[in-house]
Amino acid sequence: MFDASLRHVKDRALVALTRVLAPVPPIAITALALVLGLGAAWCAAQGGFTAAFILFWLGRICDGLDGAVARLTGKQSDLGGYLDLIGDFIVYAAIPIGVWWALKLPHADLALITMLAVFYVNAASWMLLSALVEKRDAAVSVAMPVGLIEGFETMIAYSLMLLVPSAQLWIFSIFAALVGVTALQRIVWAWRNL
Repeated sequence: MFDASLRHVKDRALVALTRVLAPVPPIAITALALVLGLGAAWCAAQGGFTAAFILFWLGRICDGLDGAVARLTGKQSDLGGYLDLIGDFIVYAAIPIGVWWALKLPHADLALITMLAVFYVNAASWMLLSALVEKRDAAVSVAMPVGLIEGFETMIAYSLMLLVPSAQLWIFSIFAALVGVTALQRIVWAWRNL
């Protein structure tokens, strides 16, 4: 919901670091983001939630830097964008599994499964809609609809998972409901516009 309005803030905040990292291949930064995210999930699974939170945010910073470095150096590529997105989905699946694994709270497993299933449906709705919008873009100007839950809101929810792991049942459940609303928004938009 806030991604578009926060993009310039993120880009300005990372500009100095982007210049420092310009000699580093963007794909290496993408790989580092994935490693940090998986490290966060592993720490969470071991009950090291503070370390997991720090690694998660370092990984998210790297996730913002890879594209910025690619744009600065003219090294953008479809492969880089693809691997970045795949890495994001791996991390976004691994973190809640790690949080759940550490505590295994009653009924949190069902909330986790529901959240990941809704996340999967939302991702499919977003990716398929994105492909269709791109296909039509040559003929007509169509913009992707903004969703209630996007990247910024996901980072907040995942931060809460790591900061308050004992509330995972509620966080998983509420996040699943909000992501479900986002998927529904996109389905309704597709019904009206496609």
